[in-house]
Amino acid sequence: MAPAPSPASSVGARGLIAALGVVQILAWGSSYYLLAVLAAPIAADTGWPLQWVVGSLSLGLLVAGLASPRVGALIGARGGRPVLMAGCGLLALGLVLLASAQSLPVFALGWCVMGAGMAASLYDAAFAALGRLHGAGARRPITLLTLWGGFASTVCWPLSAFLVAHLGWRGACLTYALVQAGVCVPLIAAMMPRAGLVPAAASAGGAARAAVLRPGEGPAFRLVAAIVTLAGTIAAIISVELLALLQAQGLGLAAAVAAGTVIGPSQVFARVIEQVSGGRHHPLWTMTWAVSLMAGGLALLAAGFPLMAATLAAYGAGNGLFSIAKGAVPLALFGAERYPALMGRLARPALIAQAAAPLAAAFVLAGAGAPAVLASLAALGVANVGLVAVLWRRQRRMA
Repeated sequence: MAPAPSPASSVGARGLIAALGVVQILAWGSSYYLLAVLAAPIAADTGWPLQWVVGSLSLGLLVAGLASPRVGALIGARGGRPVLMAGCGLLALGLVLLASAQSLPVFALGWCVMGAGMAASLYDAAFAALGRLHGAGARRPITLLTLWGGFASTVCWPLSAFLVAHLGWRGACLTYALVQAGVCVPLIAAMMPRAGLVPAAASAGGAARAAVLRPGEGPAFRLVAAIVTLAGTIAAIISVELLALLQAQGLGLAAAVAAGTVIGPSQVFARVIEQVSGGRHHPLWTMTWAVSLMAGGLALLAAGFPLMAATLAAYGAGNGLFSIAKGAVPLALFGAERYPALMGRLARPALIAQAAAPLAAAFVLAGAGAPAVLASLAALGVANVGLVAVLWRRQRRMA
């Protein structure tokens, strides 16, 4: 007798990943990447200080970090379908609050709601949902999903600019709210199975208890958390301060923008290479390549290597691989049953660090200049290589 199809196969694995990929593009584009285009028009229209407008994203990331462990526990207990739907619904509600805000406190409240939505709809939640659905076989779907997510800024930055030009920033927010409610929520409802290969806990509390680390696992978990947090800190600073750092290195604005555009394609290219490899190597190798490329690119950038686009391509490739590694390594080290809840716990320090890092970098940039920021980024990158080496050594001793 043929085995019963898994929940993933019953809906079509490719269709599910395509649906989640569209959701990731639109969720990232209407939250994390939103203010890259809308911040200046918002400040110009309202008179609110630009740094406070941009700082509202940090508030959202802080809320996301605080909410992430609860999100992971809920996914472990109930599966990804209701949680991802709720996340997109919260993004829609937050965007409506942004569009209607007549004061900065209401705008900030909108970003608090958006933060809860980001915790329940972006990569960490999607990876946890795939782990809940596919069990130990989630690595390949996670890799495929990151290929889609890599196009978020490529798709949504031009779309946001178009919406602002024709509808204004409030109209852009309302349009994205309609997209979340009318496209993302129905896609998840239609394509995401209710069940999963990993047995559901009886309650969210049961899922949280299932995530308790076993004896001897604490050091490895803390190492993974530190690696993910350092990588997230670096990525947050680069995403906010890159153009200022490149211009301080002597590039004009147009040249800085041109150099920065290589990061996105290099991320996707590296993910394609990982996908082509078929996952035949341990995901710790993916993490090793990721942090090594990030550290190498940042070190060359800090040293003033003349081929700036090449250094940024190396960094981008590493960052692209790291998106896969941060989902695949915890699955390999701690197993599928506890994966959703543990992903939520891993996300908390990383998101809180991402909320604080750009502000800290801005102070260093203003006080000590771009060389100090670049040197700090390179040091963080090298430190991450060291942490991965320690993780390797520990896992080999435990084997």
